[in-house]
Amino acid sequence: MFEAPSIVFAAAGMAVFAAALLPKLLRNAPLSMPMVFLAAGILAFTFIPGLPAPDPLQYGEFTTHVTEVCVIISLMGAGLALDRPVGRREWSTTWRMLGIAMPVCIVALTLLGLWALGLGLGAALLVAAALAPTDPVLASEVQVGEPADDEHETERGEDEIRFGLTSEAGLNDGLAFPFVYLAIAISLSGSAPSEWFWPWFLTDVLWRIGMGLLVGWLAGKALSQLFFSARDSIRLSNHSEGFVALAATFLAYGVTEMLEGYGFIAVFVCAVTIRAAERTHGFHRVMHAYVEQLERLMTVVILVLLGGAIARGLLAGIGWAEVLVALAFLLLVRPLAGWTGLARGKTGPRERIAIAFFGIRGIGSLYYLAYALSKGDFGAQAEELWAFIGLVVGMSIVLHGATTAPVMNRLDRLRERKAVQQHGDEGKAPKTPI
Repeated sequence: MFEAPSIVFAAAGMAVFAAALLPKLLRNAPLSMPMVFLAAGILAFTFIPGLPAPDPLQYGEFTTHVTEVCVIISLMGAGLALDRPVGRREWSTTWRMLGIAMPVCIVALTLLGLWALGLGLGAALLVAAALAPTDPVLASEVQVGEPADDEHETERGEDEIRFGLTSEAGLNDGLAFPFVYLAIAISLSGSAPSEWFWPWFLTDVLWRIGMGLLVGWLAGKALSQLFFSARDSIRLSNHSEGFVALAATFLAYGVTEMLEGYGFIAVFVCAVTIRAAERTHGFHRVMHAYVEQLERLMTVVILVLLGGAIARGLLAGIGWAEVLVALAFLLLVRPLAGWTGLARGKTGPRERIAIAFFGIRGIGSLYYLAYALSKGDFGAQAEELWAFIGLVVGMSIVLHGATTAPVMNRLDRLRERKAVQQHGDEGKAPKTPI
């Protein structure tokens, strides 16, 4: 008989090849790479003997750090990919999703947690904060592609759906963290606002967000000089070393976390700042390609382990109430919040529906939950929280994975048809809404 280690090595090799091939093979299919690897994890941990159960509670520290690294790598890739300069009007879709849709999701899901799931205030708020952000990792299939290195391509800009989801995913992970910290504070000190409000507002909102923005911008400016403006012998853009994107990621994140800021914000702001320094330089594609490949490998590992956790009983305590709340959040709360946030914006009705619907939940949610459980006191509800978060993430992977390719391909065809009608054969990516 084959021994478990040899099976694991062979399976790992197959998984890496699959990670390289599946995005191309599934481009037009109602199936996504996350769906495949989640299913692979379920099958592997069901039928391969001797594999230890990947229990996120038992291996809480590992879960926290592996998801943390995956998210920050994804944030660097998202920031480097955005062609559009930052601005109030240019990023109006982003500001609307962050300022309106995300708070609505947090409030609505907190209330559902209290009333429908019977959670305490701290636990309900933690669920809401963990699930409110669009995931920068699993949302990659509805995000912008590689950076443009041509001035004409950059001026045409990304389509509003992909741009809106990418920029939202880049910033909302960091902005969800204040509510994660609030849930931790409530779990430790009770629900009396006098005990937690001012320390939370001054430290976890003002200081941490401010430091994330400041350090991310400073790191991006400093690294831009090293990448594009240093003398030829040390100018990194001359050497096409894509792994320096990883150095930039860890540097921005580590310095910000040492200063008690939000490292997620810093990484994304750092990436956007580097991109702005030389917007059409080909080095951005080199760095983005490296980050994207590393992100894909880490995503495979995490999804297989999540599938294994599901196979070994992660969802054992799930009942009809949890299923109905999960469906309500994915099919009603997030779409309605997104539609409301984008009302009277520059998006057309089809774009508005797509952005509102494709709020994919994923690895970021797993990180927030693991982090909060390591810092707060949620008692016996920890298993219940993992079960519900795992349920929502799994349902999101299936629901959004099955609909992404058909919907986005249909919208792309409509956009190209409209471009041809308006501008002739030269128009391929109009900025007009659809």
